[in-house]
Amino acid sequence: MPDAPARLTEIRGEAQAAIEAASSAATLEELRVRYLGRKSELTGMLRSIGDLPPDQRGPVGKGANEVKHTLESLLEERVAGLEASELDERLRTDAVDVTLPGDPPAASGHLHLVTQTRREIEDVFLGLGFSVAEGPEIEFDYYNFTALNHPPDHPARLLQDTFYVDLRCWRGDPLRGHPAQWPDRRSGCAPRRDEVLLRTHTSPVQVRSMEAQPPPIYVIVPGKTYRRDSDATHTPMFHQVEGLAIDEDITLADLQGVLLEFARATFGSEREIRLRPHYFPFTEPSVEVDVSCFNCAGSGWVGSGKDSARMPNASHPGPCRLCKGSGWIEILGSGMVDPNVLGFVAEGGYDPERVQGFAFGMGIERIAMLKHGVPDLRLFFENDVRFLEQFGP
Repeated sequence: MPDAPARLTEIRGEAQAAIEAASSAATLEELRVRYLGRKSELTGMLRSIGDLPPDQRGPVGKGANEVKHTLESLLEERVAGLEASELDERLRTDAVDVTLPGDPPAASGHLHLVTQTRREIEDVFLGLGFSVAEGPEIEFDYYNFTALNHPPDHPARLLQDTFYVDLRCWRGDPLRGHPAQWPDRRSGCAPRRDEVLLRTHTSPVQVRSMEAQPPPIYVIVPGKTYRRDSDATHTPMFHQVEGLAIDEDITLADLQGVLLEFARATFGSEREIRLRPHYFPFTEPSVEVDVSCFNCAGSGWVGSGKDSARMPNASHPGPCRLCKGSGWIEILGSGMVDPNVLGFVAEGGYDPERVQGFAFGMGIERIAMLKHGVPDLRLFFENDVRFLEQFGP
């Protein structure tokens, strides 16, 4: 290695000058790699000492190590100085004005539209003197059908309409079911397929509530229900609110008054309702309930004539699409409780000769769709944030 001591002196001078001129920690890192890295000239000289004549190995090795240690010390001191000055500069320029308002908090979540609608319905009926009851979603045939006056051959009992649960060699009794509907557990026998199911409505809780307390009783029963349906207006799981009122001297007029208050609290104070004859196994007489259309003010027509003043935003005159020109929208089914239903709980004080009452049931999703103009029931369950955020605070 020709004139190695002189070259070491040159490397030391160049590196020292560059280190002192460096203005940032990043530049110093580049200099460290250039003069002390694995591919640097100084490192190459240290690795090739063995190739030197014996009389040069000691002086060259000693001189190279001294240069290396000197540069390491210079770099360390310069890095510390630059980091301190950079910190001082950041503290000066990045000072926080504590008198400024803080950043707005991240947007919080909100209740799902179905939950919002459920709570609004609950608030209405709580204000009318009803209480809220709950019950199991996995139910016995006895409570779901038999005690609600469904005959054995009723279509709702068929497999194409109802989800049945296969509980083979079931252990325990979470449903607290009717004794006559459950086999002897000690025998190890599995229950029959048609004994346990996913409830098709929340009406079974009406029977359970009457078993739990004597009359008078005023309850609503919100919750999930399950049926074998899936399209734009039906889903396999959906939410219902059932209502039950049992007392002395209750008439169909009481039912009409309660539902009129509900309709006005939900859809507007100008709303009216009408009752149409219908059939349900657990009520007699039974009625469908319609509310006057809040899109066309019950006229059945929008966009022209006197209705233009009622609906100034109507862009295309013609029959109302929401009520299909009838002026009325179906919202729920109801009726007077069938005496046969009371007969299943007569031992609890529900003598059909002494007390009577009414029951009603509505789909929570349907109420939400009508009130907020939601076109497809499946939107409630697809978890599309663009849809959900429309109903936030």
